[in-house]
Amino acid sequence: MTLRTLAPEIHEKLMNVSTATLTTALFRRGFRNIFIQGPLRMNPGPNMVGPAYTLRYIPAREDLDGLESFADRENPQRKGVEECPAGAIFVIDSRQDATAASAGCILVTRLQALGCNGIVTDGGFRDTPEISALDMPAYHSRPSAPTNLTKHHAVAINDPIACGGVSVFPGDILVGDNEGVVCIPLHLVAEVAVEAEEMTVFEDFVLEMVQKGASTFGLYPPTDPETMDRFEAWRKQNKR
Repeated sequence: MTLRTLAPEIHEKLMNVSTATLTTALFRRGFRNIFIQGPLRMNPGPNMVGPAYTLRYIPAREDLDGLESFADRENPQRKGVEECPAGAIFVIDSRQDATAASAGCILVTRLQALGCNGIVTDGGFRDTPEISALDMPAYHSRPSAPTNLTKHHAVAINDPIACGGVSVFPGDILVGDNEGVVCIPLHLVAEVAVEAEEMTVFEDFVLEMVQKGASTFGLYPPTDPETMDRFEAWRKQNKR
């Protein structure tokens, strides 16, 4: 299947803003629960950006989740991996249960080979040293060696899920940095990206002023009328 792709200029903006800044931009629009709680990045690097492609687990059941289930081409975990579109983020609802693996190195490597932009689970991965060495961004809560079959039964791909307490709908835009992952509703992504880029420029100015000894009063937020004049001069000087 195909997912809607981002305009290149919006993708570029999201590659250069932090999840912290994005949460503030979304909070201005009334969104309080958009930062996926629990997963941490395994291989720090540039931002992860892409539309969500989802997998949902429920608790495993002994009569259904034997090793032979992996041979079934309709197994949602295996089918989801093979059908995940290039550019997407593979997002797994593991019910915040990291006592068994959501996936391992072989499946994550396959996603990288297919051109996926990242993988996120609110559970854990196995083969974590190998996954950490991959180029594709990967986020999980902690290592977990047991096979997924011991705790997880895959039931659906590309349905709405919960991941880390956040509602994730297929096609929502995920942005991950070295702090965590934010889920942006698709219809808001363009305006949020533009605002976050502007916020980042201003916050870079503020940080430089604070590093030089400036007080935050009147500077952040810019309640002193002179602050914005200084910012515009700094912006021109630094070609921002």
